[in-house]
Amino acid sequence: MLRVRCLRGGSRGAEAAHLIGAMLGRALNGWVQKTLQSTSSAAAAQPQHVVDEEHVTEPVQQECPVCSYNEWDPLEEVIVGRAENAHVPPFTVEVKANTYEKYWSFYQKYGGWSFPADHLKKAVAEIEEMCNILRHEGVVVKRPEPLDWSVEYKTPDFTSSGMYAAMPRDILLVVGNEIIEAPMAWRARFFEYRAYRPLIKEYFRKGAKWTTAPKPTMADNLYDQDYPIRTVEDRHKLAAQGKFVTTEHEPCFDAADFIRAGTDIFVQRSQVTNYMGIEWMRRHLAPTYKVHIISFKDPNPMHIDATFNIIGPGLVLSNPDRPCRQVDMFKKAGWTVVKPPIPLIPDDHPLWMSSKWLSMNVLMLDEKRVMVDANETSIQKMFENLGIKTIKVNIRHANSLGGGFHCWTTDVRRRGTLQSYFH
Repeated sequence: MLRVRCLRGGSRGAEAAHLIGAMLGRALNGWVQKTLQSTSSAAAAQPQHVVDEEHVTEPVQQECPVCSYNEWDPLEEVIVGRAENAHVPPFTVEVKANTYEKYWSFYQKYGGWSFPADHLKKAVAEIEEMCNILRHEGVVVKRPEPLDWSVEYKTPDFTSSGMYAAMPRDILLVVGNEIIEAPMAWRARFFEYRAYRPLIKEYFRKGAKWTTAPKPTMADNLYDQDYPIRTVEDRHKLAAQGKFVTTEHEPCFDAADFIRAGTDIFVQRSQVTNYMGIEWMRRHLAPTYKVHIISFKDPNPMHIDATFNIIGPGLVLSNPDRPCRQVDMFKKAGWTVVKPPIPLIPDDHPLWMSSKWLSMNVLMLDEKRVMVDANETSIQKMFENLGIKTIKVNIRHANSLGGGFHCWTTDVRRRGTLQSYFH
């Protein structure tokens, strides 16, 4: 449409402008029609080719498939990890700092090789059953791609082989309608994002926001190569001094060091999450969200959800072995702080990457339903006393790979709205 603004000339000027506009409009319309006819004829004369490419288009006007503000709103869609092809990470300095001394010989012997085949087979079966139960509870389940994690890769800064795509909570953080890919700190996990890219692209095409945090080089400068861990006592001493294996050379964080409560998100500085990574998240999410740093009496901090797991509005599980130094802040805000019972997992069960406190690493299906380990009867009773129904699932062998229900999942969509729960 041609619009002419008349500055002078009165009514005659306006009439002239109207006439010129009409003439130009008819001429332009005729030219467009001729061009389209010519183009259509030329196209008809050409052989038709099928273009096998994916095009980014405007998102279809529909409800965004990604939306989650906290850990307890009714769960509608979730990503569940895969144990298939899982490999033991090479025994590098950052892996040593995050594992227990009793398993160091295991890493030295099997680093770069598959986890024990029989154990892995049982873990795969457990997670399949977990997915079936989630579907039975009305939750849509998505899975990452099965990849070959044995392949060795080399960057200008390091050489490594892969690990797995078992713990989506470590790499993906959903905040509202945004999926954030975390810049994780383990070299064995550098290419882990590849298993999730098909899913993330699918969500992006349907309207979700997709952010990849700055990818770390993982050069030697990111790690304290002389990090002096020899005993558990060393761990306690270093943690008390605020010293970690990761430096502040560049931002890094695991998504599992963050836990959400509406407009407030809590995070810990850990062996895999540094202050630069936390600051990146703080600036990225401001001003809508506030990122709070909290800390614990933990000799080996890595991932917050087996130490401090928020399970409802103003309701949090706090590990009694790793008390929160800022717990009074939550009590003053009117929160209820619950100490879960001692885990029941036997001492001889292998936990190559975690502690027994995976018992509190639960997944809330809503405020009144929780997915919990079928073997952990003590914590089941605790939930029942809180008026929360327990959905019991056995993932004991899957625990050995480093995670409980919260770790093995990333909630993509929960039915709820953004609210403030922390005043």
